[in-house]
Amino acid sequence: MSFLHDLSERLETNRNLISKWMDTKRSEVPIPIYGSVDIRDAGWKIAVVDANHFPAGFNNISAEDKPHLAALLRNHLNRKHPGCSWIHLYPESHTRNQGYVENIATIKHLIELGGFRCTVGSPELLGHGSLDGISGPLKLDEVVLDGEQLLIKNKKPCLILLNNDLTEGMVAGLGTHNVSPPPHMGWQRRRKSEHYQCLQQYVEEIAKILEIDPWHLITEWFVSEGKCLEKESCRSILAAEVDEFLARIADKYQKLGIEREPVAFIKNDQGTYGLGIMAVKSGSELLSLSNRKMKRLMYSKGGVDVENFLIQEGVPTEIKDEMGSPVEPVVYLVDGQAASWFYRINHKKGDMENLNSPSARFLSFDKVGEKYGENAHGWHALVAELSMLAMGAESLKQEQL
Repeated sequence: MSFLHDLSERLETNRNLISKWMDTKRSEVPIPIYGSVDIRDAGWKIAVVDANHFPAGFNNISAEDKPHLAALLRNHLNRKHPGCSWIHLYPESHTRNQGYVENIATIKHLIELGGFRCTVGSPELLGHGSLDGISGPLKLDEVVLDGEQLLIKNKKPCLILLNNDLTEGMVAGLGTHNVSPPPHMGWQRRRKSEHYQCLQQYVEEIAKILEIDPWHLITEWFVSEGKCLEKESCRSILAAEVDEFLARIADKYQKLGIEREPVAFIKNDQGTYGLGIMAVKSGSELLSLSNRKMKRLMYSKGGVDVENFLIQEGVPTEIKDEMGSPVEPVVYLVDGQAASWFYRINHKKGDMENLNSPSARFLSFDKVGEKYGENAHGWHALVAELSMLAMGAESLKQEQL
C-alpha cells in the first residue's frame, strides 16, 4: 500500500502554499539552529519517529551538502546573533566514541566554512589535548570555568553551540553566555511526548491543506507516567494501556486495508541514543519480562532513572536495500530547513525494529539518493521540517515555564 507516494503530485501542486505557511509558522517560534530526525516511510504513513535537538552523526552527511549546510548556519547565526564571529562548540564527553568525535569535527568544519572562528572543548575534557576521530585527531581547546562563564585563553566566545544533550543535568559555566540550542531543551527537562504534542497541531494544519487524514503523517502515541516496572502492579497497568492502544491501531489498519500486526514501541520519555526502547505486540509481553530485559528498558544514558514512558505506534519501513535489509532516512536540518540526508541500514533487524544499534551502517544521500530518496525532497522533507517547527514550539513553552 503506497498511499502517500501516490499523492506526491498533490504535495508538489501545493508547494507554494506550503512554503508560505511554513514561513508564517517559522516566524512564530524560535527555530532551532540545527536538528536531526529519524523517519519511517511505510508508504501509507511517513512520520518522524525520533527528533534530536543536539544531533550527532553529521559525519555521515555527503561532502556535496556541506557548503549548503554552512550557508544555512551562517544565515541563522547572522540573523539570531548579529556581530557574532567566534563560536565555541561544547561537546559530550564521549572520548572513546570515534564516530561522535568525527561528528564534532564535521560541525567545526561547517562553522568555519561559514566564516566563523570555532573552538572546541569543555571543562570535563580539560587536559585531554585532543580526541581520536575517524579521520584523525580533533584538537581541543583548554576551557576554564571562571564563575558563571567559560573562558578560552582568558577570553569569552560570542556564542556557545551546545552539542551536549544534558541528560546527566545542567553543566556549569553557561550562565552568562549566549547559548544555542538553549539549555532548557536538554534532556534534563525535555520530554519526547512534548515534541509530539506540539507536532500534532502542525500536522493537522498541513493535512488540512493537503486534504488528507493527519494520521498518515504522525505516529499514534500516549504517555504512561510513573510506571515503576519493578512492581507487578505497575506492569499490569501499563500492559492494559498497551493492549488498548494496540487495539485502536488494529482497528485503523483494518479500515484502511493495511495487513500488518500493530506494534507498540515503549521508550524512555526522557533521553536519547536509542536506550530504554522495547517493541511489543501485546501487553502480555510486559508481564513476562525477564529481569535482564526489564533492566534494559529501565536503563538510560548516564544511569538516570526512567520515570515516564512514551508509547508510540511502530511504523514499518518499506524501503529496503539490495539485500532486503530495512532502511530508514535520517534528515539533518539547519535553521529549520531539511538540508542533508543519509540512510541507516541494519541487516540484523526487521522492517519494524529499531535500527539504531551497533550493527547499523550509514550511506550518504549522494550514494543512494536515486534508489532510496525519490521522496526525499517531498514527504520526508515535509515531516522533518514540521518536526523543527514543533521543536521551536517546545522551546517557546519551556521559556515560559
